[in-house]
Amino acid sequence: MENIGIWLDKEKAHIVSLKNDSETFNTVVSEIENYRPSGGSGTKSAKWGPQDVVQDSKYLERENHQYKLYFENLVKAIGKAESLALFGPAETAARFKKYLDKKHPLTATKVKTVTKADSMTHNQVKKLVRDFFKT
Repeated sequence: MENIGIWLDKEKAHIVSLKNDSETFNTVVSEIENYRPSGGSGTKSAKWGPQDVVQDSKYLERENHQYKLYFENLVKAIGKAESLALFGPAETAARFKKYLDKKHPLTATKVKTVTKADSMTHNQVKKLVRDFFKT
């Protein structure tokens, strides 16, 4: 029986796999860009500052595509887990659960929890997963 706990945020996912008495730890790095809009007329004489329009939809669509690739890499890394636990400091864990519900419903049924957890060291992530699965 393989239990997998994933601590994930926008930048990376730490995957702890517990099988029998062995434990493995892997990291999947996302390629999601940080969105920092820039623009403006560049003139300091403009009375109200830069007036150029920044196309948010273009950046958001790119980010959604990058999330999809990130989540597909996580699904490949999970393999054939018996049960999953998702942890993370932001909304990324819940977003991954929604993605599983929509695209991989069989895998989504294996998710036992989606819990908020602050940033942790590798050993803290391992302990969190071991404590959750009581091994």
